[in-house]
Amino acid sequence: MDNQSIGLQQDMDRVRSTYDAVAVRYAEAMVQELDERPIERGLLDEVVRGAREGDGRGPIADVGCGPGHVARYLADRGAEVCGFDLSPAMIDLARARFPGLDFRVGSMLAIDAKEATWSGAVALYSMIHFTPNERTMACHELARMLRPNAPLLVSFHVSSPDNAIGSSVHLETWFEMPVDLTGYFLDPDVVLAEMRDAGFELRARLDREPLSAHEYPSRRCYLLLRRASPNRAV
Repeated sequence: MDNQSIGLQQDMDRVRSTYDAVAVRYAEAMVQELDERPIERGLLDEVVRGAREGDGRGPIADVGCGPGHVARYLADRGAEVCGFDLSPAMIDLARARFPGLDFRVGSMLAIDAKEATWSGAVALYSMIHFTPNERTMACHELARMLRPNAPLLVSFHVSSPDNAIGSSVHLETWFEMPVDLTGYFLDPDVVLAEMRDAGFELRARLDREPLSAHEYPSRRCYLLLRRASPNRAV
């Protein structure tokens, strides 16, 4: 195993261990978050609509699904869904909270599924712990899994009162648990360029300020994308 592969494995181990450690408290804090996020609900509805507008075959994947509440929202709107998360503890919680839905342990850097089988995907705050090289890998994996013209919704933190665009923050404590986790504040123009390089085209971009006192006080960006058809330039 080369140094790059070793570094990647160490990064994923830190992320997995952190989310395993905080899974129960994270789920308690986040499982109702969509109730206060009408913008995200509207964008998720558009993913469901866009998936149906395509050939409609295959599930909408919730990549980095955590405790499963976003997958449940999509399923409640009639979508076939599957949820993936790096953390086994998160997947255990998702399966217990929402029995009957398909949740699996997996990494978005190496998705264990047949290519071009998803009718849509959402990746809400799923790439905020990736280095630039890892983020590029994730973009190409998402492109590999999606059917032509399938929608993809990506969201991420842009900045906060204490953190500028392009900076990072390292957590040693989260939800009162000891952790080892780095998060990145991403430049929307950079992420969009990475997505275009991977084969996506932009349908809509939305930037917003914090909506309530209950969420982390960051500026956020949402990119609603579409997997470009092979015969159409991005």
